[in-house]
Amino acid sequence: MKRTTISLIAGTTALAAVTGFASLSTPDASDADTAKAAAQLPVERTSLLCPAPSTSDLAETTYTSFTPVTEGTGSDGKAELAAATAESATGAKGKGTPKATKPVLTPGEPGKSVTGDASGGDTPALVGTAEGKLAPGWTVQETTQVAAGTGRGLLGVNCTVPDTEFWFPGASTAADRTDYVHLTNPDDSAAVVDIELYGKDGSLKSEVGEGITVPPHGSEPILLSTLTDGPQADLTVHVSVRSGRVGAAVQALDAKTGGDWLTASAEPAGSLVLPGIPKDATSVRLIAFTPSDSDADLKVRLASPTGLITPVGAETLHIKAGMTAAVDLGDLTRGEAGSLVLTPTDRAVPFVAALEVVRGKGAKQETAFIPATGPVSARATVVDNTAKGTTLSLTAPGRAARVKVTASAGSEGGTAATKTYTIKGGTTQDVELPAPAGLKGTYALTVERVSGGPLYASRTLAAPANGIPAFTIQTLPDDRGTVAVPDAEQDLSVLQK
Repeated sequence: MKRTTISLIAGTTALAAVTGFASLSTPDASDADTAKAAAQLPVERTSLLCPAPSTSDLAETTYTSFTPVTEGTGSDGKAELAAATAESATGAKGKGTPKATKPVLTPGEPGKSVTGDASGGDTPALVGTAEGKLAPGWTVQETTQVAAGTGRGLLGVNCTVPDTEFWFPGASTAADRTDYVHLTNPDDSAAVVDIELYGKDGSLKSEVGEGITVPPHGSEPILLSTLTDGPQADLTVHVSVRSGRVGAAVQALDAKTGGDWLTASAEPAGSLVLPGIPKDATSVRLIAFTPSDSDADLKVRLASPTGLITPVGAETLHIKAGMTAAVDLGDLTRGEAGSLVLTPTDRAVPFVAALEVVRGKGAKQETAFIPATGPVSARATVVDNTAKGTTLSLTAPGRAARVKVTASAGSEGGTAATKTYTIKGGTTQDVELPAPAGLKGTYALTVERVSGGPLYASRTLAAPANGIPAFTIQTLPDDRGTVAVPDAEQDLSVLQK
């Protein structure tokens, strides 16, 4: 027997042992006709990471957890959100076994919101895990109100899944800005991370951002201004993980216009959508970057309630390879709901993008960010919604889409409600939300695409205070609550061939 044949049989036998009942035979034409489609089954475990909310003693933070009801889950499940701490029993950071801490949140049943609170500037980052019936679509929101100081206003962030690469267009080291990259490690071993910065003239050389160690179950805030020599108004931050995995988010704080969390842009792509610009935005700034070796030329359009509009004076955007481009779009929405749709003018070149959005005027301004996001292919959820301060924006940049929106029962009582909408192609709609009967507390919104073309969504949460239109915006990418599992069966006949 030839050596190649022996190797093939050995490799096939090993694969059969690992995959169990997976069939290793190649189907012929008749088999392909009768092959069953892969089943969509609920995920069984979800991890989420929440950054440390603030260093301000005036910070008041609320954590809200929710898991939508998912068909096909079992009766068992548990979830917990607790402090990410790398301190050992002797207090040595990054060494030994992490201290056991009391959970901030312990969610119960799917379909019910659970909240927890924290005060002051010593609140740590959090690490959370949900299993069983609580895992599919598990969503946690961190919402912080800061009464005064740099970054005062409302800051909100969806706690993120750990990953190995993140892009953040929209960061800054300008004089009025204090931006941090927060890195959180959920695992038992240290993670090693590189941070690269790209300005208007390209890469900013710095060895300080190389090989940053994030201890097991620990979190590290990295001040961006320590990674570069001079101020940069518009930056793209690239976080790449050499070993391990982390959660990453940028906290962008401005001395004059408040601040918010800047979450990662969708992965580099030739076309991107940035949904849900508030209708009363007084300033909109687009920041984009291409990691490609080629320049990107983009067509800029606004999906308004009546259709796609090309903004006068900002019809296109040219992004030089490896350089951050930015353009002021002014009061782009002019009193109507809107989303930015970026497509190639000719050849598609992958890029990332985000919007810096300002509401208010003068000393009463507040800032939030809208990163490019992925579509809601099946379902997405956003939590911590209030009876009067919530706006849900739905965008169908191509064909029309039919959408079902469910408002859960409140965290302190009430009954869930559902509405279905049709979003016309090329438009953005701020929809009238279904109102939970007898609402007490905050509630979750679950968005499900029923049919039609691609759907994008975001939620604006407003909490005006002292004349400042404080707000925060969260996009709603798909929750990936189910996974495709192919129909398979054991077939050992291949070993006899």
